Amino acid sequence: MPITGICSFGKYPICGDADGIEADMAVLGVPYDLGVGFLSGTRLGPRRIREASTQYARGSRGFYDPELDEVFLGDPWKIVDCGDADMVQGDMEGSLANVEDSVRRILRRKATPVVLGGDHSISIPVGRALSELGGTVGVIQLDAHLDWSMAPGGQRFGNGSPMRRMSEMDHIGPMTQIGLRGVGSSRKEDFDDAREYGSRLVTASEVRRIGPEAVVDAIPEADRYYVTVDIDVFDISLVTGTGSPMPAGLYYQEVAAILRGIARRFDVACLDLVEVAPQYDPSGATCRIAAMTLLEFMGHILKRREG
Repeated sequence: MPITGICSFGKYPICGDADGIEADMAVLGVPYDLGVGFLSGTRLGPRRIREASTQYARGSRGFYDPELDEVFLGDPWKIVDCGDADMVQGDMEGSLANVEDSVRRILRRKATPVVLGGDHSISIPVGRALSELGGTVGVIQLDAHLDWSMAPGGQRFGNGSPMRRMSEMDHIGPMTQIGLRGVGSSRKEDFDDAREYGSRLVTASEVRRIGPEAVVDAIPEADRYYVTVDIDVFDISLVTGTGSPMPAGLYYQEVAAILRGIARRFDVACLDLVEVAPQYDPSGATCRIAAMTLLEFMGHILKRREG
């Protein structure tokens, strides 16, 4: 029952020792918002996403989708909740180093990290940790914003810079950025740099014009992908619990279809969902959307592996 027991993600078993993980996927919380320049609060995201997810827990029997007539996340797949990466109050460098270390430990156990943010700067240490896999890792970002800032005010590791910082990593390969929109969300020079890198930029209106399937078809091939989802990719009418909600965004069905297509086509080695700031949404809808987005995406990733 959702109202009993410890509040782990999806009520999955808790693993207190990352070096002893025996699972296919491992959930890691990162209660961190030192990278935010305006509205903070994403440090509360992991706890509230976990709380919302307990209502959807189905245990070993998994989730039945009546539209697809399939069961997801059931036996024999194993998912654990590893708790949170250690945060050092006021210490950005130390906290981000702990995130990187936690993700590396999960990868060494051959589990897929499922990371709950936290602001989007946490994707920088997650991206660093992916060198653990060897070879090249592509990145797919679902986000209203480009996140290609160089160093606003001198801050290189803020929540507006994760894609720029990952582009500087030797093991990071092709990038696709989906859901972009909004006047003034990034400078023209940042867009120019992203295009020069070779990133495929897809606006929210383009998603609506060509459809999710065509968007997925245009993603370049890569051996494996890291998928990072900023909750503000959703339209502001659905998601107010974030620091930078934006109108004219995507709806749940569109995001779900894109993620389903990604999971069917690519090997997803890591995923995160960031920028949930629950105090700005008293209804709790943002946390519920975050939990369901993750559970559905996780189900499709493992369904591909069954094949």
